[in-house]
Amino acid sequence: MITPSVEPGVRPEHKIAKELAASNAFLLARLGMRFKLRLMAKLDEDGFESYHYSMLAMLDEGARHTQSTMAVALQLDPSRLVALLDGLEGQGLIERQRDPQDRRRHVVSITKAGKRQLARMREVFKQLEDEFLAPLDADARATLHVLLSELAAYNDPSCMFRPAGPLPPGNAAV
Repeated sequence: MITPSVEPGVRPEHKIAKELAASNAFLLARLGMRFKLRLMAKLDEDGFESYHYSMLAMLDEGARHTQSTMAVALQLDPSRLVALLDGLEGQGLIERQRDPQDRRRHVVSITKAGKRQLARMREVFKQLEDEFLAPLDADARATLHVLLSELAAYNDPSCMFRPAGPLPPGNAAV
């Protein structure tokens, strides 16, 4: 497929229906997918998936996680989760041990090597996020985050975390 070239600074004509471009939900989904694809491509360069990043970040928070609680939180089929954990364990990034309170379950923890890898993944994520949000200044980014947090808390209870501290200026009513 040949993609028509566009001069720098010249925006191509809309390729989607105007009613879709006018929809906040459509734009949110489309932009989310674009960011996810960029992140997946960047992580894939190092042999990782976005779920690996999610798992390591979860484990880095210090709470004890069983494989089943991770599967629920990440909305992953348990067999898929096990395969992903196997890969991380094979690289020495996580450890699994039998749960002393229930020997049928495994408790998963992050290793020092996992913490180092997570730091590299965070750098990649931050760089991509900065590039993606480049048109927005710091205040606009803060406002966007507050609004997205509200939507996430309403539509996905697993996103109900709210960072400690006051809301950014001008967002107290949101």
